[in-house]
Order: sequence, then structure tokens, then C-alpha cells
Amino acid sequence: MTDNTIQYLVLDRRDPDANMARFYVLSIEESLFGDASLIREWGRIGTKGQRRVELHESTSRAAEALETWLRRKQRRGYRIRSAPTSS
Repeated sequence: MTDNTIQYLVLDRRDPDANMARFYVLSIEESLFGDASLIREWGRIGTKGQRRVELHESTSRAAEALETWLRRKQRRGYRIRSAPTSS
């Protein structure tokens, strides 16, 4: 994988008024057979959630799919979770 490819991304969507606290994780990993795979995980924060694996012919195709899912989720109100800062 190239250095400029996003390999792991955590999004969340929170709305206390609607009792909503959801997460969405996008990651690119190599499959057992050497193909690139886009792993999507989602659910309510604090639960195991669901997981879906999409196989792609190359890392660049998986990265394109990741970008598509990222834009889709951002339109629905998900925001990239910032890394926690150390005290």
C-alpha cells in the first residue's frame, strides 16, 4: 500500500436529543489471498456492531471505495473522530 492511502478511519455520529451515538469504521487490509479488501464496521457506540468485507482487485480500487463511503457517511452527518490527545 502506498503511504498516502488512508488505511484506517473512524467516524461517529452523535445526537443526544435523538439518543443517537453511532460509529462507522473504514479500513483497507490485505486479504489472505493478497487482494485488497475494504472492511466496513458500524453500529451503536458500545456494541459489537456489524462488519462487511468487500474485496477489490487493487489497493487503489479499495481506496476509491473508501473515499466513496466516506463522502456518503459525511453527507449523513458522520464526522471523522479525532485522535485522543495525551495529557
